[in-house]
Amino acid sequence: MIEWITSLLSFLPTEVVTVITIMIKIVVIIVPLMLAVAYLTYAERKIIGAMQVRIGPNRVGFFGFRLLGLGQPIADAVKLMFKEIVIPTKGNKFLFLLAPLLLIAPALAAWAVIPFAPEMVLADINAGLLYVLAVTSIGVYGVIIAGWASNSKYALLGAMRSAAQIVAYEIAMGFALVGVLMASGSLNFGEIVLGQKGYGFVSWYMWPLLPLFVIYFISGVAETNRAPFDVAEGESEIVAGFHVEYSGMPFAVFFLAEYANMILIAGMSSIMFLGGWLSPLSGLLPDSVFEIPVVGMLLGDGIHWFFAKIAVFLFFFLWFRATFPRYRYDQIMRLGWKVFIPITIFWLLVLGLAILAGLPPWFTQA
Repeated sequence: MIEWITSLLSFLPTEVVTVITIMIKIVVIIVPLMLAVAYLTYAERKIIGAMQVRIGPNRVGFFGFRLLGLGQPIADAVKLMFKEIVIPTKGNKFLFLLAPLLLIAPALAAWAVIPFAPEMVLADINAGLLYVLAVTSIGVYGVIIAGWASNSKYALLGAMRSAAQIVAYEIAMGFALVGVLMASGSLNFGEIVLGQKGYGFVSWYMWPLLPLFVIYFISGVAETNRAPFDVAEGESEIVAGFHVEYSGMPFAVFFLAEYANMILIAGMSSIMFLGGWLSPLSGLLPDSVFEIPVVGMLLGDGIHWFFAKIAVFLFFFLWFRATFPRYRYDQIMRLGWKVFIPITIFWLLVLGLAILAGLPPWFTQA
């Protein structure tokens, strides 16, 4: 496809063709991602509804057909587009509107280095992991600016509380990713995935890094302000957190950012610990099985495994919300600072010893 477009635009200067090609790749990534964000809200309402013996969205469809309520996310988006945007009288208008963008832009920009399959990545840079950590850390500024620009004490207190929670769990997530860096010896996502190739799911990093894997995912739930860590939305405690003064599309962008970050955390967890696009059966079944026309394609490595692993992690996000009550804020901070960080530091020491000993099948090349 890209080669065809390049040949079609061959009459243009090389630099212009390169820019157009990159823009097309960005659209190919962003449009399905935004659709996934929209329909993740639908999936959440249906799945949690099923867990709680409710129906969930089932009315809004397309062209007079209900179609299980699949038109609900589109209807929600249209409604929010036409709602009035109310800006506090004495608030900072520029920062007030900038804050939602500071939250959603990093969640989308991080996908520039995420590999969906071999050779299917927008920018295959060597420091991909470092890039994602740097870009996603900008999100906390969006939270702080939203609270401050609202000119509301409730919003400011909610912003401080959310920012402290995000910082606490980002440290634990960073230490967990250091374990992946040690195991793979690379900051490149493609090389991290290929480092888990060998004996199917047995070679995944989730086994030697199991405590780091669990801590990373739970920290991801906390950093995205999802239940049971959603103290930013603790209405009975502090109204509605840092976005209490927002309405219309700016309000919607905050939740788009939340769901986009959920998908990003799920994708990162898949790449770092579950082998990304690698099949859990590759290396365990005879090679002849993977030569069967359709079955071999489904059982072999491919982008479908990456999406399947993301779907499993997203299901856990929704399951947690339907299951656990909201934690107290002091419990959340204690878990981040006094439990997760010491465990990650200790396991990095254990991991270093395992690498030094060449623990098979993960570190035999060390």
